[in-house]
Amino acid sequence: MTHDQDHRRHSDSVFIRAARSEPVPHTPVWFMRQAGRSLPEYREVRGGGTILNAIADPDRATEITLQPVRRYGVDAAILYSDIMTPVHAIGFGVDIEPGVGPVVQRPFRDRSDLGRLRPLDAATDTPYVLETVENLVSELSVPLIAFAGAPFTVASYLLEGRPTRTWVRTKALMATDESLWFDLMDRLADLAIASLRSQVEAGASAIQLFDSWVGTLSPPDYERFVLPASTKVMSAVADLGVPRIHFGTNTGELLGLMAAAGAEVVGVDWRTPLDAARRRVPAGTALQGNLDPALVVAGWEAARPAAADVLARGAHGSGGHIFNLGHGVLPETDPSVLEALVEFVHSSPGGATP
Repeated sequence: MTHDQDHRRHSDSVFIRAARSEPVPHTPVWFMRQAGRSLPEYREVRGGGTILNAIADPDRATEITLQPVRRYGVDAAILYSDIMTPVHAIGFGVDIEPGVGPVVQRPFRDRSDLGRLRPLDAATDTPYVLETVENLVSELSVPLIAFAGAPFTVASYLLEGRPTRTWVRTKALMATDESLWFDLMDRLADLAIASLRSQVEAGASAIQLFDSWVGTLSPPDYERFVLPASTKVMSAVADLGVPRIHFGTNTGELLGLMAAAGAEVVGVDWRTPLDAARRRVPAGTALQGNLDPALVVAGWEAARPAAADVLARGAHGSGGHIFNLGHGVLPETDPSVLEALVEFVHSSPGGATP
């Protein structure tokens, strides 16, 4: 089966139809971080050390990606990988420290560090990712979502050296050396493009660009310092013909700009009600989200009414709705609550207003 056939095979799936804001028989659902520490079967196969070890093992990464699809019956799978995989693969010196997140041995400090960000040759640098995608496409009955880290969020890790709550170094570079900032963003956009294109060419049916931390910026700063690079990424994958999802957290004030980067679907975190989000994005844009992950941990009695509210708000206006959490599944989540949630969403009427 060719890659075009892979995409066509899923073009009538409820997930792809909703992403294109076409009518659907029920609202599709998948969960960010649906594979991972909340699943006992994940803990059995994950192995020790950094997540990067598991990502580099196609058999393990394939199994981990499949686990939530088997258990929950979700409408899409998302590749088990990490937003730092391309930067790690080109040898910048990144590790994913358990319980911490991405840690950079020598953070990005000046123009000489641009030389450490060589182009990604996916076939040579990340062959394990492509093998995992090909394995999954042959086994999955639902679409596979490819993903990449957006330039801003990856830049923030490279500059800060580890997760942060203030983004001081990142904002300082934007404010003091625009030329270097834009060169860095351009390099990171090229990495994301090469990674995303390779995943779709291997058979993935949609993409999600994660700009997890961009909500730390004001709309004017986003528009000036981030939108050009994110638009470059989205534009460079438009010809692949797969739906593009754009997601970040704390982005209530940025949703219209994130849609403008070029996205059929905008992911919304739990802080912005979906009916309010609809008013902030162009008509016909699909929304993804946005149940608070903490309410899933709180149990089904807490999650059920909140999920019903998300579905009701998601049904308003033009544009499709893909049910998801407002951020990733928390490690302490009881999988049985997610099982009940999938069943509940699937039993509720769907979709887009034609």
